[in-house]
Amino acid sequence: MLTKENKGKEGKDGYIPQIICLPETTSTNAALREHAYPEETVIWADYQSAGRGQTGTGWESEPNKNLTFSIVLYPHTIPADSWFLLSQISALSVKEALDRYTGGITVKWPNDIYWNDRKICGILIENDLSGSVLSRSIVGMGVNINQTIFTGNAPNPVSLAQITGYTCDREAILHSILCCFHRNFLLLLQRKFDIIRIAYRSALYRNEGFHSYKDASGSFEAAIEATEPSGRLLLRLHDGSIRSYAFKEVMFLLPSVPLS
Repeated sequence: MLTKENKGKEGKDGYIPQIICLPETTSTNAALREHAYPEETVIWADYQSAGRGQTGTGWESEPNKNLTFSIVLYPHTIPADSWFLLSQISALSVKEALDRYTGGITVKWPNDIYWNDRKICGILIENDLSGSVLSRSIVGMGVNINQTIFTGNAPNPVSLAQITGYTCDREAILHSILCCFHRNFLLLLQRKFDIIRIAYRSALYRNEGFHSYKDASGSFEAAIEATEPSGRLLLRLHDGSIRSYAFKEVMFLLPSVPLS
């Protein structure tokens, strides 16, 4: 398979992303596992034949329309129980980049990116542990950019082209995301955890007010109280009681809203 290496454009802080471009691969996460690439190496594929979402679900992406890429990290100084910080900076990086194109971008816990009530990006992070620290992390991202027709079973997909009404420059957006990620990763390595957590809390989807959720006991209304360092979501009910959830233990009940 032909590949193309692209150092990308230099950011304002001198950072130059190291990007390997592939016309096709099964999964960019899997491709990064094949070799010991330097930290922050990116594999960007125009098409993934077996792209994955969270918990093994598929990720629909039309060839040459969107961004499907992965970043490899070696965060040896980060404790394994602080993995959620890596999830937070990944989500914040995409939000910060897309904020330059449209309003209404938020982070749906734990790390989906939403425009209003529609999903524009999914993130899959795979961590390897060495004792009590993270030895390697691969951050995979799928961002809907120019696809306008979705045929899969995802309930609420949207692309940047649908939002803005025009075809967007995928490479420019990729570079923007990577520069934001590099800056946020430095915050993580510098252990500026409070800065990351405050930014994440402010960026959350349904950040204010009561909304509809569903757990094993049924539907209910609640407001987001906080997210714990462990990644658990705390929801506050009308009576003031708090419920705590791990990923997949609670469902966000979404309104049926037309695109326009």
